[in-house]
Amino acid sequence: MESIFRWQKLGKVFDPKDLNTESWMSEFAQSPTVLIREKTVRVYFCSRPEPSPKGLYLSYVSFIDLDRKNLLKVLRVCVRPVLSLGDYGTFDEFGTYPVTVIPDGEEIRIYYAGWTRCESVPFNAAIGLAISRDGGENFQRLGDGPVLSYTPDEPFLLGSPRVRRFNDMWQLWYVAGKEWRNIDNKPEPLYKIRLATSDDGIHWVKEGRDLITDKLGKFECQACPDVCFRNGLYHMFFSYRYISNYKGREGGYRIGYASSEDMLHWNRNDDLVDIECSETGWDSEMVNYPHLFELDGHTYMFYQGNGMGKTGFGLAKMESESIWD
Repeated sequence: MESIFRWQKLGKVFDPKDLNTESWMSEFAQSPTVLIREKTVRVYFCSRPEPSPKGLYLSYVSFIDLDRKNLLKVLRVCVRPVLSLGDYGTFDEFGTYPVTVIPDGEEIRIYYAGWTRCESVPFNAAIGLAISRDGGENFQRLGDGPVLSYTPDEPFLLGSPRVRRFNDMWQLWYVAGKEWRNIDNKPEPLYKIRLATSDDGIHWVKEGRDLITDKLGKFECQACPDVCFRNGLYHMFFSYRYISNYKGREGGYRIGYASSEDMLHWNRNDDLVDIECSETGWDSEMVNYPHLFELDGHTYMFYQGNGMGKTGFGLAKMESESIWD
């Protein structure tokens, strides 16, 4: 019998609404990703001001610093976005979400999905890169265009980037849109997990196929895959839901799991990951967008809760490290 990845929920870490201030950081704390420092753990995430009168949002990259010895203790909240929105007409004019952060020598890189608004459907997205040379306080775009964009077989909606480095190469897991469907007179996207690789983290070669089999049928949406390597296997934790009826407890995002020996061929088994919605509270409807990290001999997972992060993000700790053995 295979071992189960059991997670102990430690509690909600951050929700901008708890600040009780009028701010550009008003709602949402989405897609948490960590930068581990000597005394703190910096968590980058995406936050939003109040929506426009038409209900339209912008999204900005934010961060908080946590006490390394107590990951539920917030020491600092950034006072402004670390990356400005894109210029007029660019691919990231209206938002940056989700994000992933990774150090590269003296620099720190953020890969992000840049959002633009559309006419027949609500939005489109492509993946951009910004670089910090001041320790992660501010980031500047590599350029006005994305580093991973649309192709004939991936015509729209490239997002959910998660970047790792294995075997002296850069790996970028992302989602690619398959189609838009009209659900109750509202356009909804269908997207699947894919992989691109690079030797410099800028110029990418796409694998060009979906990686994870469907559990909920062909209209299953998959998002934000995060991958770690332990004892000869690559382990992927990701989010999934059905294309419709996904905003409540019944159909909300859940966390799935797959393993691989080569990062190309994955064996999905969601029964091996044990982290479910709480009975009540901020993560009672969905658990999603997992991000794994190791700290001082323990494995942790940040994840976002109800409303795809509208209620903030929380922390879970793997109950036993022996599962990796």
